[in-house]
Amino acid sequence: MQKLINTRPKLINYTSAEGVHCLTLFIAPELDYFKGHFSQGPILAGVVQLDWAVEMIREYFSITWDVKDVEALKFQVVITPNTTVTLTVEQKKIDKYYFSFKSEKGQHSCGRILFKSAPNE
Repeated sequence: MQKLINTRPKLINYTSAEGVHCLTLFIAPELDYFKGHFSQGPILAGVVQLDWAVEMIREYFSITWDVKDVEALKFQVVITPNTTVTLTVEQKKIDKYYFSFKSEKGQHSCGRILFKSAPNE
């Protein structure tokens, strides 16, 4: 199995205000996620978007808990290479966070991620 190396989007801009973090990301065509996928044309899989949202929530909110559940997960518009998107992550409760990916093409995806706030939860 080949190890993925180029898996992160390029961070173009970052802003934060009142617990809402907005990251402007460039989705380069060289990302390993595009290699060998979808014969009609490469798209960024939803599972990758969800993984990036979890990573950014953990990083910007200093979360170390495991994911417990995902709610209201929606994928509206596919993300293709050479797209600039804005990922917004926001805390709703101590263990619940909202994310969305948007670009000039519209809303790509959104949902809520719940984390296990206790080890036995």
